Amino acid sequence: MKILTVVGARPQFIKSSMLSKAVQPVQDITEIIVHTGQHYDEKMSNVFFNQLKLPKPDYYLGVGSSSHGKQTAQMLEELETIIQSVKPDVVLVYGDTNTTLAGSLAAAKLHIPIAHVEAGLRSYNKEMPEEINRQVTDHLSSWLFCPTASAVENLDKEGITEGVYITGDIMYDAVLYFKDIAFQHSSILETLHLSKKDYYLVTIHRAENTDNPERLKSILKTLQQLEKNVIFPLHPRTKKKIEQFNLTNLLSYPIKTVDPFDYFDMLTITSQARMVLTDSGGLQKEAYMLQVPCITLRDETEWTETLQFGWNQLAGTDQNKILNLINTFQVPNQYPQIFGSGKTAEEILTILTKK
Repeated sequence: MKILTVVGARPQFIKSSMLSKAVQPVQDITEIIVHTGQHYDEKMSNVFFNQLKLPKPDYYLGVGSSSHGKQTAQMLEELETIIQSVKPDVVLVYGDTNTTLAGSLAAAKLHIPIAHVEAGLRSYNKEMPEEINRQVTDHLSSWLFCPTASAVENLDKEGITEGVYITGDIMYDAVLYFKDIAFQHSSILETLHLSKKDYYLVTIHRAENTDNPERLKSILKTLQQLEKNVIFPLHPRTKKKIEQFNLTNLLSYPIKTVDPFDYFDMLTITSQARMVLTDSGGLQKEAYMLQVPCITLRDETEWTETLQFGWNQLAGTDQNKILNLINTFQVPNQYPQIFGSGKTAEEILTILTKK
């Protein structure tokens, strides 16, 4: 079997590393990797390939940052040529980025079956580009690998019942595999002079927050009111918007801005945070997997299970609501294993290779 894997963003590098590890010892499977270059910054891309020991991409498109339409169109054009040349048995895509959309569209137009890892997620907010990407991808896919039971239910509501599998979450594979390695190799707490459970970790990158000056301003003003250190790795997009909206003056104590972390540092600093505040779907999950309280700076989330069991709370961007949730958050006394057993990659391969 010939698998064409299409990746382009930080979370996809982490997820694909686990499937690549599972593929390597299997003699009759060949994986060809395309890196679209959607995340093109050294801290968001190359460092992950090196650290996770990912195979070097067979193709690098270098699309970089641009409008949704231009970025997706450039990927689509180049992926079409690659797919025609490689002639894969399946095109494998992850998550909900423009890379995901372009990979699935290119494959569908050329009648190549699509496998979608992390299928069935829904926020039902179509102002999010990610929501459009995942809905379109799910409706084009032949294999839909769902991380949770609620993802399967979402697909069923849309009439998608064939080729649907609950496999668990491949990100959980990565957390279990790399967690101890990360703790051994990372010195990020010492570098930033941090004590365990004595700081907040904050990430903001969603367009609904970064492109709206009032929402962005409200978040930053809230962070200024916190009593403990606020560690804020700045996504390139977020940094650009803060400068554009003249909000740089709000990046003052207790906020400490840093460059984006590599995966080992991110795992370490997340695991030892007092609390995570984020608009990232991936970090909501990782916080849950590492049993760290999370407040989500959005009005909805696709990871509803994390809300159900109390490890995650929705706050939006209202200052009073965020501060109230921080001050009243009770760490749950239950921790259900909602993301599977950590063997998702193996299960996906087994399903894909069934005759």
